Amino acid sequence: MTKKEIDPETANEIKQELAELRAQLENQKKTKKKTKAKVVEKPKKKTKAKVVEKPKKKTKAKVVEKPKKKTKAKVVEKPKKKTKAEIAQERKDAKAAKEKEEAEAKAAKEAAERTPEDDLEEQFSDEQIRNFQIEKMDMDKLTNKVCEIIADFEDQGMLQSDLWKKLKLNSRDGSRLALRLERRGLISREKILQKGRWTYQLIIEQAPIKLESLVNSPCLTCTVEQKCDSENSYPEPSPLHCQLIEDWVAVDFSKKKK
Repeated sequence: MTKKEIDPETANEIKQELAELRAQLENQKKTKKKTKAKVVEKPKKKTKAKVVEKPKKKTKAKVVEKPKKKTKAKVVEKPKKKTKAEIAQERKDAKAAKEKEEAEAKAAKEAAERTPEDDLEEQFSDEQIRNFQIEKMDMDKLTNKVCEIIADFEDQGMLQSDLWKKLKLNSRDGSRLALRLERRGLISREKILQKGRWTYQLIIEQAPIKLESLVNSPCLTCTVEQKCDSENSYPEPSPLHCQLIEDWVAVDFSKKKK
């Protein structure tokens, strides 16, 4: 093979290019070395945050109570002695207050126990009650009949309302009749509570005289009846020391007892 001869100019150009390439390679190597030489520092590990302890609260210092100064004993003033006039006035006031309290209690009790008869009694005067008349009735006979009926109940008495029903009288006339008999002292009225209502119970005070009570009386056939007097002294005839009357009463009493 025949070798081609290179033109000197081209040879120089090739040499220059090779030289430039070598220079570039060397520069590249140098830059690589520089980069390697640089130590890349690893980031430091984050250290745990230190727990900052809060300062403990200062405890309040115990307050030592100073012993209290002894107070001076209070001087208790003795009550002044009351005068006789003041004591008398206090007693008078206490008595008046007590009397007022009793009067109020009595008034309250009377108001609670008030009956229609009480209201009716206040409407008429004593004279109107004493002279009370029921139309077309003989008041003397009616009075004796009422007393006889009440006398049968003796000391127990009977309810006013029961008596009016028996006599077929209204409560107004019956109440006025009872007041009339009470004024004359023939009966008494006692207030009682009956089935939750206040009413009056009538009790005989003077029983009427019956003809049956005079049967077999020794006075009817007594020979000295005209001389007999309760003011006579013994041995003069007197009903206070008459053996005949004593025997008659004893026999009559024994019959009633049987």
